[in-house]
Parts: sequence; structure tokens; C-alpha cells
Amino acid sequence: MAIPITVLDCDLLLYGRGHRTLDRFKLHDVSDEDLMSMYGFPREFIYYLVELLGPSLSRPTQRSRAISPETQILAALGFYTSGSFQTRMGDAIGISQASMSRCVANVTEALMERASQFIHFPADEASVQALKDEFYGLAGMPGVVGVVDCIHVAIKAPNAEDLSYVNHKGLHSLNCLMVCDIRGTLMTVETNWPGSLHDCAVLQQSSLSSRFEAGMLKDSWLLGDSSFFLRTWLMTPLPLPKTPAEDRYNLAHSATHSVMEKTLRTLCSRFRCLDGSKGALQYSPEKSSHIVVACCVLHNISLEHGMDVWSSPVAGPVQQPLEEEYEPMESLDLEADRSRQELVLAHFS
Repeated sequence: MAIPITVLDCDLLLYGRGHRTLDRFKLHDVSDEDLMSMYGFPREFIYYLVELLGPSLSRPTQRSRAISPETQILAALGFYTSGSFQTRMGDAIGISQASMSRCVANVTEALMERASQFIHFPADEASVQALKDEFYGLAGMPGVVGVVDCIHVAIKAPNAEDLSYVNHKGLHSLNCLMVCDIRGTLMTVETNWPGSLHDCAVLQQSSLSSRFEAGMLKDSWLLGDSSFFLRTWLMTPLPLPKTPAEDRYNLAHSATHSVMEKTLRTLCSRFRCLDGSKGALQYSPEKSSHIVVACCVLHNISLEHGMDVWSSPVAGPVQQPLEEEYEPMESLDLEADRSRQELVLAHFS
């Protein structure tokens, strides 16, 4: 006689339907060292996230039992910082892989809802001027309000027919546009662009470009590397410097833009789900882009809590994020070219 086999939810098998909330894992029972090792963040930071995200993670559910906000946040942090569900973290919390996946989805959407609270350009004149002063103090580059760059995040192939996410290395990815300040705080994050798009095409089509073209921050500019086109609001390096002043401009530009390079390295070393070391994100492009935003929100919150942007608590080798390799873009904007020459003459001669 055949015996029917039923696939059970591991949570149901272990804890039954009588539990309204699964609180089997207590944060206060874990040492500070284990919290940093398994989740990448200190205790006070995790308590802050529980307070911040708790209302969203405690919403009414159709299920007869719910996982506590604290456990959901720990599960999500474990995935963001390790890039895998297959970790001792899952065993420590005591939930199934399916439940962990739901936790990641819930926490990601809760962080997405709060993205504008933590990722934004300063609006008042005093804050904008402070940005310019800080960047000028770094390497003598005037008028800078942020540095811009793109980073590729590997994702699974959406489907066999869609080649728009295949980058120049033949891998599926999102091309994510980011702008940061001198401390590494992210002020703009656009993560929905397919990997086949060149960096300059991403910027050209972005809402960031539209805002600067509309005069969002007058008499100010971003710094971008040679993968971008020169604009009146975007200063790029000189491709062939011919004078000492132009050399000094390029040196100042490079020193200032290095802030973004360090920020992206930190982001990928802290959030290993982004660096490809455990494989591509196994989600749709939309959900993958939300995960990138969620990590960026956590990055900014960590800075607000005094965590060092230039270091990462995550041990082990860091996979370098996917980078595009293109020839420098030539300037097609005569007004922008004139603005850069005036900048070189006025400040670097």
C-alpha cells in the first residue's frame, strides 16, 4: 500500500499552528561577537531597526502565525551580509529557508518604503554649501555637491528572450547609478537599469539627469569618471591633459572621485549579496533592484549610527563588483567644455 507523502512547512512541523508569533530566537541571548559575525551589525543598530521597521513587519497576516519583527530583521540582515540562505544563521534563528525568503522580502519592502527618508539630496542652501566646502577641503575641487558612478549587480537571467540585462561580459546584471557625499552617504540611488546599458546611457535616462538639467542645484556640479559625457553640471577628467593646470585638475578630480570608489567597495564588502561572491541574486530584476536599495538604506543608516564607511565588519575575501571597461567618452557639449576650461583656468593655473 502506498503511503501518501505530504510536504510540511518546517516552521509548522517544529512549532505548530498555535503560535501567533515565532519568538524562538532572543536577541539578548546572543553575544555581541556573534551578532557581528552572523549579521554584520551591532546590537544597538539591530534594536533601532526593530523600532523603525516593526510597524511594517507586524501588519495583519492571513497566516495563522507570524514571525516576529526581530526575527525577520535578523534573517534579512543575515542574507544581505552573507549573500546566502545556507548559513548557520538560519539554523540559529530556527526557521526554514522558505520562511527566510519571506523575511527577506518583507524587510526589503519595509526598507524600500523608507528609502526617501534616508537617501536624498540636501534641499536647503546651507547644506548644499556645506557639501561644496567639504569637497573643496578634500582636494581643492570647487562647486562639487557629489560624486557619481555606476555599479553592476549580478542577477539571474529573467528569461531566455530578454537580452537587455546581459552586460558586456555576457553576465546578467542591473546597472545601478549612485551619488555619494564626502562621507560616503548615498544621496541618489537608481537601481532599475538593465546591465546592457552603458553608464552614460543610464545617467542620460535617469531622473537624476532630469533634475540637474532642470536646474535642481545651480552653480554646482557632480564629478563623474570618463565613462560619462561631460555636462555643465557633470565634470569629467580631461582625456589628454596638455598643461600643468590640466594635470592638477585631473589629480584633484581623481582624489575627489575616489570617495565613491571607496564607498562602493564598502557597500559590496558589507553586503555580500551584491558582490556576486555567492552567485547572482536569484530574484526578478524588480525584486533584485529593491534588495540593492534596501542595502543602500542600511548603508546610510549605519553611517548615521557612527559606523565607519571605510571599513567592513564582514570577514573573508571581497569579490570586486562588476565594472564596465569603456573608452573615455568625448565631450559633445561645447558649453560644458567651456565650463570645464574656465574651471581649470580659475582654480588650477
